[in-house]
Amino acid sequence: MANFRMTALATVSAASLLLAACGDSGNGDGDGEAGSTLERLREEGSITVAFAGEIPYSYEDENGELTGATIALDREIYAALGIEEVNGQLVEWDALIPGLNRGSYDSVSAGMSILPDRCERAAFSHPSLMYTTALLVPEGNPMGLTDMSSFEGSDAVLAVQSGAIEQGYADEMGLENTMTVNSSTDGMDAVTSGRADAFALTAITMNALADQGEGLEATDAFVAEVNGVAQVSAGATVFRPDDTELLEAYNEELAKIVSDPERFESIVGEFGFTEAERPPEGLTTEMLCEGDLEAANEALQSDG
Repeated sequence: MANFRMTALATVSAASLLLAACGDSGNGDGDGEAGSTLERLREEGSITVAFAGEIPYSYEDENGELTGATIALDREIYAALGIEEVNGQLVEWDALIPGLNRGSYDSVSAGMSILPDRCERAAFSHPSLMYTTALLVPEGNPMGLTDMSSFEGSDAVLAVQSGAIEQGYADEMGLENTMTVNSSTDGMDAVTSGRADAFALTAITMNALADQGEGLEATDAFVAEVNGVAQVSAGATVFRPDDTELLEAYNEELAKIVSDPERFESIVGEFGFTEAERPPEGLTTEMLCEGDLEAANEALQSDG
């Protein structure tokens, strides 16, 4: 796969700035003059979603076309809701939720992990994709790195993406030799240039980066452990807290997809996702928003 680099930065249009300044003008699901967000999107026939440029979740391909697993799910779901067109706005990871709440776009489609601090600022859909972690390392893995614990007491430098769940793991584990990057391609560059010995992100992303980069490989996938607790991680689409009608409608269609293994894989399979990434029936957004990893682990185990 050809080496791919995002060059665009998110911009906020004058129209969206005006919308944010005007307060409730149909941006939420309240009683604004323009009706709910869902009604507005159906009338317009399109939705703008924020994406972070992370392969294979949501990114622009070599032809500038918006694609990825979360985009494929969105297109299927929004079409069922009467919203035929999904447009994208590239946004740096740390700015995704702030921009959503300003009204710059109507959802975040970036495979964002459901975490308690994020749930305080935005509303997450049902889990849509399960995650494990992997490391991107130089070919041959010269330092023998296998998981996050490999860096404890080591001189190896670990690159983590700013605001990503792996940065949280590194912080909670007290890892000292870390550096932050703004995107997955920046993390790949850090390893390629020798500034970092490894880059940690979701296993699906690491495999995609290893395929497109030269002299790189991804380690086997693993579930990170912090203080002896397996860190169950699932991604979801993100909405403004007031957009309850849109969230509920999205969840209804998402549940139909996730409950059907063949349909799930037919939508996201081309991006490397398999049955292993399909959320188990008992895992809920509420568990992950509350940080109840014990219940989340039980849900995974009961699913077999």
